[in-house]
Amino acid sequence: MPEEALLAHAAELVEQADLLVIAAGAGMGVDSGLPDFRGTAGFWQAYPALSAASIDFYSIANPASFAARPRLAWGFYGHRLALYRRTRPHEGFAILRDWGARTERGAIVYTSNVDGQFQQAGFEPDQIWECHGSLLQLQCTRPCGAAIWPAEGFVPELDEARCELLNELPLCPHCGALARPNVLMFGDEAWVDARERAQALEVSRRLAAARKPLVIELGAGTAVPSVRLFGQHVLQRLRGRLLRINLRESRVPSSADVGLGMGALQALRLIAARIGAQ
Repeated sequence: MPEEALLAHAAELVEQADLLVIAAGAGMGVDSGLPDFRGTAGFWQAYPALSAASIDFYSIANPASFAARPRLAWGFYGHRLALYRRTRPHEGFAILRDWGARTERGAIVYTSNVDGQFQQAGFEPDQIWECHGSLLQLQCTRPCGAAIWPAEGFVPELDEARCELLNELPLCPHCGALARPNVLMFGDEAWVDARERAQALEVSRRLAAARKPLVIELGAGTAVPSVRLFGQHVLQRLRGRLLRINLRESRVPSSADVGLGMGALQALRLIAARIGAQ
């Protein structure tokens, strides 16, 4: 189907939905300037100190790294925390928020991203389900309990050349053990998921009331399939429709759905232009 017809179909899907289900993967943040760590080469380009030590993403994004080399682990996560704090969400977030405000049942967000971009963009907490947690929240490494607390008081000072934390390591306020981000890591049996479960209950409640949901999937590939699997659940259980925006993997299951082989910001702008012209 020609691009113009696909964009017109996408605009129709947005306008006909009673609930927008925004399903966002790492590709959603790329237009804000965030790395997506696609492949080992891309990860090592972002973190040359880890490249020099032959430490890949799966090794550093692992609870074992906090036990073995806590300053290196917090060098990596502290760099990401500082990056997320200073990054401003791109215009596509505002477009989605505006569409949600004009949709009967609003919008909900399901994301594997841990960057807090949707909150920064003005989405309400009860709209958002962060299935892998958030780097803007901390927990105990042991863990000593189910406590999760904001990372606001922790400002990392970094030796970026060595990817190491220079200032004091953050500690659990309850037992004094090392603190870590409240994110689901690889091989993670210590993730405290209480916050994620509460988000899941609220978002699932809002989803259950929908009659004509539209899944707007943005930058979610098959390598880490969490977001795609959630979208499939909505399509199968609630007979929703799918608008898939993905530069490399845009194929959709039926002609009633739309797949756009574009970046998130470009696609959202083009669809918004069609909606505004109607």
